[in-house]
Amino acid sequence: MRVVDDLKHIKRGSEELLIETDLLEKLKSGRPLRIKAGFDPTAPDLHLGHTVLINKLRHFQDLGHHVLFLIGDFTGMIGDPTGKNTTRPPLTREQVVENAKTYQEQVFKILDPEKTEVCFNSIWFESLGAAGMIQLAALHTVARMLERDDFAKRYRGGQPIAIHELLYPLCQGYDSVAMKADVEIGGTDQKFNLLVGRELQKHYGQAPQCVLTMPLLEGLDGVHKMSKSLGNYVGVNEPPGEMFGKLMSISDDLMWRYYDLLSFRDSQVIDGFKNDVAGGRNPRDIKVLLAQEIVERFHGAVAGSHALADFEARFRHGAVPDDILDIYLDGADQSLNIALVLKRVGLTASTSEAWRMLEQGGVKIDGTKITDKNMTLASCGTFVIQVGKRKFARVHTHRI
Repeated sequence: MRVVDDLKHIKRGSEELLIETDLLEKLKSGRPLRIKAGFDPTAPDLHLGHTVLINKLRHFQDLGHHVLFLIGDFTGMIGDPTGKNTTRPPLTREQVVENAKTYQEQVFKILDPEKTEVCFNSIWFESLGAAGMIQLAALHTVARMLERDDFAKRYRGGQPIAIHELLYPLCQGYDSVAMKADVEIGGTDQKFNLLVGRELQKHYGQAPQCVLTMPLLEGLDGVHKMSKSLGNYVGVNEPPGEMFGKLMSISDDLMWRYYDLLSFRDSQVIDGFKNDVAGGRNPRDIKVLLAQEIVERFHGAVAGSHALADFEARFRHGAVPDDILDIYLDGADQSLNIALVLKRVGLTASTSEAWRMLEQGGVKIDGTKITDKNMTLASCGTFVIQVGKRKFARVHTHRI
């Protein structure tokens, strides 16, 4: 019964488990399993989309298994071609090392450091050497590589595929050999690479790892996967108030997806929330609980309480946040047009976005809605400017 319950917990929120009967046998052995997930440190900051895998690692830790958190400091210099229609620019060794430091700081806000083994794949690849890499490449065919969907699309479309990109799945697979992984977790887009790991382990005389794929978390827009480049993300290191506000902005339907993939609450508790909403409870109340849980995970209980209080004051009572940014502008400057000011002080990313927010009625000055694109601020004065629900700045104009 314990094994069945553990398997249900492991499969929560997952997309696919290969092979379930294999994992059952591994769980029945009673030994702590070696659970692997790899991350290439291609950027310094993680967002909640990245934490879907890390949360699943925590689930395994809670069940008593040994987590192997792999930082791909070697593969990061190759660049994962998954989902890409062009070759990634390679990172320098210095960039990879610096990004790896921040990864460790962020993941231990979720994982128990006492139960986590942090690995770097440069250790075995540097010892493998050129001859070993050629031997590894001999274990797979070009035809098999081109079965991979993104490679196949690029090949059919006449898009170049660099030779080193074909090595990436082999390198990721060899990581599983070097780490003797029992289970590897990855996104649904990583399935090909994860299965290469199974095949290589068989070749090297190891029991093949089980593969657990997790969905790609949709961003705040509820359409595209969470991405910094799309601006629909919640960063792990974002300030508590910003994180709380972003989570409160998601749709009621998307909230349940976030609960399944991000919350540590028991599934029965979440089912109870769904029943409450079906019975007439305001979904906003349930969303508040999710936002507070996530903020507390990354910033602590006190920060979570403060973020909740600030949100309630700001949106229920129209209060201005205490930590509002003060910005000083030269009143003699001829560019005090409201759209230009919004861009200059960072409340919008561009003047076109500023115009759009003005047209939509999303800009307030001292609590008054502004829609006139040609409005200019007075050359001497102080103005509290609000864009949307979460962005505030106190702008001071004076002649220098």
